[in-house]
Amino acid sequence: MVSLSRITYATGFALILACLLAVPVEAQQLKKRVAVLSFDDKTDAGYSWGGTKTAGEGMSDMLITELVKSDRYTVLERTEINQVLEEQDLGQQGIVTAQSAAQAGKMLGAEIVIFGAITEFGYKERSTGGRTRRFGVGINSTTAVVATDVRMVDATTGEIMAAESVSKEESKRGLSVDTDKIDFGSQSEFDESLVGEATREAIDEIVGLIDNNSGNIKWGASVVTSQGGNVFINAGSASGVEVGQTFIVKRAGEKLVDPDTGIELGAVEKQIGTIRVEDNSVGNGKASRCAIVSGSGFERGDVVRMQE
Repeated sequence: MVSLSRITYATGFALILACLLAVPVEAQQLKKRVAVLSFDDKTDAGYSWGGTKTAGEGMSDMLITELVKSDRYTVLERTEINQVLEEQDLGQQGIVTAQSAAQAGKMLGAEIVIFGAITEFGYKERSTGGRTRRFGVGINSTTAVVATDVRMVDATTGEIMAAESVSKEESKRGLSVDTDKIDFGSQSEFDESLVGEATREAIDEIVGLIDNNSGNIKWGASVVTSQGGNVFINAGSASGVEVGQTFIVKRAGEKLVDPDTGIELGAVEKQIGTIRVEDNSVGNGKASRCAIVSGSGFERGDVVRMQE
């Protein structure tokens, strides 16, 4: 006689397995493109990163590094991002909005754009009677504080998918340091410092924020060209695309613009065909060659989506 507990366990296991199998393979593997803009430094502290970067640039570079290491996203190069920002006159700090970030993301082919501002960065300290604070003499305790306001934008719709204020502190008692100086010249030395530890914790929380909300943003790619019955798209093995996968191709139609705010909300998309990946190694895995399954007249810029 089979016990009820064994039946319940088997049923539960079967349900979990069914849920896993119900998730499309493409959804589990395809990597969304992420563009991380330099964080605006609103602290007026004047800290530099290695003498060449602002604290905002350094912090965004740390975020880029962690996203690349996670191997869950296709992260755009800093040089590509800066070029688009300059072309769109978005290079100056303080003028990046959700709408302009989405515009830059579209030009970069990104689904996700991350931007934000550093609101606190540095040390808080307490000193004992009569001793100078500048050189850390007599400091009873030192606390490093890093705080940022982070925004995650869907580049397709311009919608803010997540917004959060991240604040981290690290403290030590009896520490004697020059708290007017933060040296970013050596990444290893920075990581070992109090402010480095607080920054690392903030970065980890931001990565978690992206992980928790990226599933609400659709994966997409674009048609590069159509030649002799083949369609080339700007996503390959590096983006998790596999040979044999089938995608639908849509053409963007009329733009949807909010009549009250003037913010672009996306565009009407019309399906024009279906393609199947034949070679995912084009351009060292940055692109794929696809066979046409149905449809015709594919053009550069047409939108590639997962089958629904």
